[in-house]
Amino acid sequence: MSRSNNETKQLSLLGNKDVEYKTDYCPEVLETFVNKHRENDYFVKFNCPEFTSLCPITGQPDFATIYISYIPDELMVESKSLKLYLFSFRNHGDFHEDCVNIIMKDLIKLMNPKYIEVWGKFLPRGGISIDPYCNYGRPGTKWEKVAWDRLANHDMYPEKVDNR
Repeated sequence: MSRSNNETKQLSLLGNKDVEYKTDYCPEVLETFVNKHRENDYFVKFNCPEFTSLCPITGQPDFATIYISYIPDELMVESKSLKLYLFSFRNHGDFHEDCVNIIMKDLIKLMNPKYIEVWGKFLPRGGISIDPYCNYGRPGTKWEKVAWDRLANHDMYPEKVDNR
């Protein structure tokens, strides 16, 4: 299925081989496209196993897998722009908890999804790993309750961790 010119003209990164990879926090790189299936509630999930940022105190690199799951409404995030956005944290100094909350808030501002969650699974440094989780359900909708339920129960059955 081909996309109409109106649907793709706002996408400047997809297919562009001359894209600049920003190495410091750059939410302006994010782009959206129209959700063609608004009548359906469905999850879109992204896994970024090569996320890096810097410790704001020591400047040492932190490595993580970032999981982003959302239920779109009118707009969806374009995946190449999301990749470039996540890459832009490379030289950004912030704590793990700040990174996942910033990512979630930027995506809420960009898309206004019905529901979104961001989970960072950071590799250990100094003998401890940190796995911050945050989520959001649009206030005044059923998704607000879904967000609370998932937050309250998100790690009831933790996965087996054998890669760190």
